[in-house]
Amino acid sequence: MEDSFISHLIELRSRVVKSALSVLVIFCVLYFIWPRGPAIYDFMARPMIAALPHGTNMIATGIISPFLIPMKLTFLVSFMLALPWVLYQAWAFIAPGLYAHEKRLIAPLVISSTLLFVFGVAFCYFFVFGNVFKVIYDYAPHAIKISPDIESYFDFVMTMCLGFGIIFEVPIVVIVLVRMGLVSIEKLKQIRAYVIVAAFAIAAVVAPPDIMSMIFMAVPICVLYEVGLLVAPLFVRVTQAPEEKAS
Repeated sequence: MEDSFISHLIELRSRVVKSALSVLVIFCVLYFIWPRGPAIYDFMARPMIAALPHGTNMIATGIISPFLIPMKLTFLVSFMLALPWVLYQAWAFIAPGLYAHEKRLIAPLVISSTLLFVFGVAFCYFFVFGNVFKVIYDYAPHAIKISPDIESYFDFVMTMCLGFGIIFEVPIVVIVLVRMGLVSIEKLKQIRAYVIVAAFAIAAVVAPPDIMSMIFMAVPICVLYEVGLLVAPLFVRVTQAPEEKAS
């Protein structure tokens, strides 16, 4: 049993190293070989710049912020680009403990998890930021000169983008819970009201403290939960073992 535990640890280390190396390689390409750090930050700053008065720029209050922030952003973009490989390594580590019919679930889940995460980030960037920043600065007092700090903006944007990327994984969570037999579809439908309350509670913590941001985050959670309830039975049927189908 001890040898089995050690072998699992070795396998886990191998998967983690492969995932980390993929992120590191993409980062080196984007930051050193084909430097795109400043361009990536300029792209990320567009929603804010568009909402600010004409001619207003962002500022850097830290001495190394103009160098450090694009580096951090490039690393996170590298992680997103390597996400399919990272998710594959995670599922490949779990795969030996699955039945043959359950392994057929790996490829669809890796692809759908990646797409949903990307869709969540895109929804946040193109829709949420485009509306939230405009509302915030339209209602700001005219006596205030708005000059956002790039480090504060980076922290805010990354929190929001990662938050939306994660909440867009709700259908995957529902599918896995149902397929593993941990929760039934009927039970998930019964707790729908609690999920709605939890969605607005999560939005109140993660999103900015305005009603529009909360709605933009809470409503997708509820919609994606319903999508998971619709898709989960299909995944269950596709990945059933022969004896399950017979019964």
